[in-house]
Amino acid sequence: QVQLVESGGGLVQPGGSLRLSCAASGNIFSIYTMSWYRQAPGKERELVATIRSPGGSTNYADSVKGRFTITRDNAKNTLYLQMNNLKPEDTAVYYCKAVGSRAYWGQGTQVTVSS
Repeated sequence: QVQLVESGGGLVQPGGSLRLSCAASGNIFSIYTMSWYRQAPGKERELVATIRSPGGSTNYADSVKGRFTITRDNAKNTLYLQMNNLKPEDTAVYYCKAVGSRAYWGQGTQVTVSS
């Protein structure tokens, strides 16, 4: 089993920045891919960014390329999402996902971009 706990969401003005964290515990050695997803009201959950192990290769949704950065600190068992130049359309609940023998999800953290 793997437990994931997100944090770092909040209210930010357009153009601002936030850093989300996802702390992993449990059978973390089984994890080889971690991702951030988001779900806006009335919309389906969508993939934002993924980072793979080993190697650390990443990929991003077109809508966030150049603004968001996904990183992983293996020593701290924590996944991050640095979000810069935030836009109102980035407003959503952001979820952390880990894939090992099965997929695990966190509970989500709300990000609201509004003036």
